[in-house]
Amino acid sequence: MPDLTEKEYDTLDEKWTKNPPNPGPNGTGFFARRKAALAQSARSITVDSFTADYLLTKAIAAHKTPADIIEAMVQEQIAAAL
Repeated sequence: MPDLTEKEYDTLDEKWTKNPPNPGPNGTGFFARRKAALAQSARSITVDSFTADYLLTKAIAAHKTPADIIEAMVQEQIAAAL
């Protein structure tokens, strides 16, 4: 990536001086909203190596991701419970 020229530096400086970022209070800013959105879309869990190997083997055989396999298993359990 090429370095900026003096004029480009001045333009950016003027832009951010006249329009500073405006973070929102109490978690309503850009980064807080992004972190909250990511937290809702994915969670991390720990499984033993046997379970991880099983999920990976099933995923490879089905040409899916381990997350897809888990999602299908959960959907089956929910359907069976209803």
